[in-house]
Amino acid sequence: MLWIMRFSGLFSAALVIIVLSPSLQSFPPAEAIRSSHLDAYLRFPSSDPPPHRFSFRKAPVFRNAADCAAADVDSGVCNPSLVHVAITLDFEYLRGSIAAVHSILKHSSCPESVFFHFLVSETDLESLIRSTFPELKLKVYYFDPEIVRTLISTSVRQALEQPLNYARNYLADLLEPCVRRVIYLDSDLVVVDDIAKLWKTKLGSKTIGAPEYCHANFTKYFTPAFWSDERFSGAFTGRKPCYFNTGVMVMDLERWRRVGYTEVIEKWMEIQKSDRIYELGSLPPFLLVFAGEVAPIEHRWNQHGLGGDNVRGSCRDLHPGPVSLLHWSGSGKPWFRLDSRRPCPLDTLWAPYDLYGH
Repeated sequence: MLWIMRFSGLFSAALVIIVLSPSLQSFPPAEAIRSSHLDAYLRFPSSDPPPHRFSFRKAPVFRNAADCAAADVDSGVCNPSLVHVAITLDFEYLRGSIAAVHSILKHSSCPESVFFHFLVSETDLESLIRSTFPELKLKVYYFDPEIVRTLISTSVRQALEQPLNYARNYLADLLEPCVRRVIYLDSDLVVVDDIAKLWKTKLGSKTIGAPEYCHANFTKYFTPAFWSDERFSGAFTGRKPCYFNTGVMVMDLERWRRVGYTEVIEKWMEIQKSDRIYELGSLPPFLLVFAGEVAPIEHRWNQHGLGGDNVRGSCRDLHPGPVSLLHWSGSGKPWFRLDSRRPCPLDTLWAPYDLYGH
């Protein structure tokens, strides 16, 4: 397990690996979004085939424990011993997604038991992933942008309007019925602990589990029009809603399918189109449906906000406490800042998982 502590001083981290204080605070919440300058940096002209612009080193094959032989038997996606992880995959975030996968394999006690479900809206990505991770258990699922295009409303940032941001809403429909649980992860993070620990989260009667941040100002995620209209704000009656970041979630897909949560989220998106009840992207519908009904997960599993705020992407320090997952939510992404030679101190913790080669 990797433990990380902020080292006070002029250079805000000697970034030592050490046990932290057990108490855990958090930054003001920041949804994992795509920054406009990053999009421009990594966007490919439509006339130029994207795969030729990327070159990734082949990842090492990890065999981290001797007792994983049973999990190594390839019995397909329905193997009950598998740990299922879903990540979106697109050219703008490809470098981050590959680093995330690399980190999961490196720290997993049984990497052979992890099955990756990649959600894509672009072609020519599967061969690149397979060449980088030749032994990876994976399946690629095409998410049709037209499914949500008419449901997406304008946002405070154009990047929040990308259809693939909403693919997590449809995991229960996209993945095989035999996949009853999945860990959904954003592409701008690295896992520095055994993913099997997160997989074993007890959800009880809840549909999703995530770290919650109940000290955050929850009202700011919705417009005054929302809070002044009982038809909308009444959705939280009987609940004590708290902010949670949708970039790290354990999801009970069996319960999701049974209740039909995809349709519930779509209904709120339709209301948003006519009544403008929030300003952000894919986060508020999740809050409307699940806030106050989330199985709590330790904050160590989402040290979010490392990308700074949603505009400037300024540097931030770690929350006090143990660390199992580092999340660069916000506008500053580590690969962009490292390439521009203006990294934040914590970006150096992402760099060892980067397989990108110029």
